[in-house]
Amino acid sequence: MSFHTLQLIDPLLKALSNEGYTTPTPVQEKSIPVILQKRDLLACAQTGTGKTASFALPLLQLLYGQKHASSRRPKVLVLVPTRELALQVAESFAAYGKYLPLKQVVIFGGVSQHNQVRALQQPVDVLIATPGRLLDLISQGYPLVKEIQYLVLDEADRMLDMGFIHDVKKILARLPLERQTIFFSATMPPEVQKLSDSLLKHPVKIEITPPATTVDKIQQSVYHTEKSHKPALLLHVLKDFAAEATLVFARTKYGADKIAKGLNRAGISAAAIHGNKSQNARQAALGNFKTGKISVLVATDIAARGIDVDGMGCVINYELPNVPETYVHRIGRTGRAGASGIAVSFCDAEEQPYLKDIQKLINKTIPVIKDHPFEAAAVPPTIAAKPAPQAPAEKRNPNWKQGKAKHFHNRQKKDGHKKPERQGNPVNR
Repeated sequence: MSFHTLQLIDPLLKALSNEGYTTPTPVQEKSIPVILQKRDLLACAQTGTGKTASFALPLLQLLYGQKHASSRRPKVLVLVPTRELALQVAESFAAYGKYLPLKQVVIFGGVSQHNQVRALQQPVDVLIATPGRLLDLISQGYPLVKEIQYLVLDEADRMLDMGFIHDVKKILARLPLERQTIFFSATMPPEVQKLSDSLLKHPVKIEITPPATTVDKIQQSVYHTEKSHKPALLLHVLKDFAAEATLVFARTKYGADKIAKGLNRAGISAAAIHGNKSQNARQAALGNFKTGKISVLVATDIAARGIDVDGMGCVINYELPNVPETYVHRIGRTGRAGASGIAVSFCDAEEQPYLKDIQKLINKTIPVIKDHPFEAAAVPPTIAAKPAPQAPAEKRNPNWKQGKAKHFHNRQKKDGHKKPERQGNPVNR
């Protein structure tokens, strides 16, 4: 099948040709006709399967059909969890709509709202936003969502994981009731299913792969090691991927900075991105990573959302996530759009339960790399168990008090004295 068979208009086909796209991915093949029919859509598809084009292309076509509309307030609202993903989606709309007289604006927090507000004062067709900044501008009186006809919730599971559910519900309450809603999620936990049930009207359901499975073309492996050996193990593993763009996941902002500094000291060009970095610093690091000026990008989970780099060769989980669904999101940064990829994980003794949960979720045992220089002992050292606490005496022997009194009476009789009375001021005792 080609994009021509999906009944897309010529300006979109021309833009796709410029991007080098000829064959739609499965999620695009199934989603585009449904959206063009103005049906609500619930799609469960893994990261890297071409989801953005799945909704951007048909929505641009629907908007173009309304090109004579008198108002140029936003008609499409795309809600995303992070700044990086917002920018990526905006770039996709710009690329696919290159030959259409439509305009998109992206807004997100962490930067001054001045330039974003100026952009919104011009005619806008598509608004891509993170929930916090959008709700902030709405509360300031900007009429951004009154004419929304098409709503997209992208990466809805991550939106809920990050605590945006209350902001999302406040935004939804301000949207017109008559609208088309498009719901994309890489995983479908109960909370996401409940939210989709409250938003969608007789939706078409698409499941490209079972929820929380991982792309088959991603070669996964795990190294068992000790926590203190992880820095050296990282250098050891990176030797095998010297020519690959590598994304390393850290659990904390401090950890990301520490890893990046260690790599630079070892002569490996690296940069860290996380929530404490300014937007300019994050974009500079991401830009250098995309152009190959740095070979390793170290990121926290939140900052990594929206990182879409062609030819991302390897993802390394320096620390395993304690939420198994996050693993799916992480390794989905490689092996995108049908390409192959590599996902490597480090696991210390404390992270064994996380690994177990991940394997249970993806229904797959991740192959273990053995005989490496930093392999953890096969049997972890045992810790001497503390003696089990004994039950109180009265529970061990119901007649404990009676026996104690009898013992004391016999002792008095034997020693020929009484229990001495306590002396002194009661206050001082």
